[in-house]
Amino acid sequence: MKNLTIARRYAKALLIIGKEDDQAETYRGELDGFASLMSKEKNLEQAICNPLYAVSGRKKVLEAVIEKVNISKVMESFLLLLFDKGRFVFIHAINDFYQKLADELKGVLRASLVSASKLPSETVEKIRTTLSKRTGKDIILQVEQDPSLIGGLVSRIGDLVLDGSIKTQLLNMRKSLKRGESI
Repeated sequence: MKNLTIARRYAKALLIIGKEDDQAETYRGELDGFASLMSKEKNLEQAICNPLYAVSGRKKVLEAVIEKVNISKVMESFLLLLFDKGRFVFIHAINDFYQKLADELKGVLRASLVSASKLPSETVEKIRTTLSKRTGKDIILQVEQDPSLIGGLVSRIGDLVLDGSIKTQLLNMRKSLKRGESI
């Protein structure tokens, strides 16, 4: 839990700077790109984060990487601050929080929609529009397929799950029958 608090604090601090200098979206892309690089290059991430290596050597690796990628001075300072404070290991969590905070700043919510079969694009757009009206936010909808649902839809917006799948209805019916309830 403490790790999430740390990540949230650093993400908020970067967003405040981004709002002040009107670069929140720039920082979003730079942070996401850097975090993605660390995810793809696990050896590089280890070279920067592994405490078995000398701090000075790890910092030189980070500085060399920063020099190779095209990022702003603010992002460069932010990444070096994370390293100096021993928080670089939280880069992925910080990025996740920053992405959410930047979405909120823009009035955007990310949602997922899972269906048993491929949905027509008009249906997906109707669902996106309905969710947008309900939440008052612009919705970015990630659409997936899961044949195990049998039919129906499952939508997630943050912590809210709207489950109208036949699979869940059948499981609920089964539980009711086991309890002796009439359906």
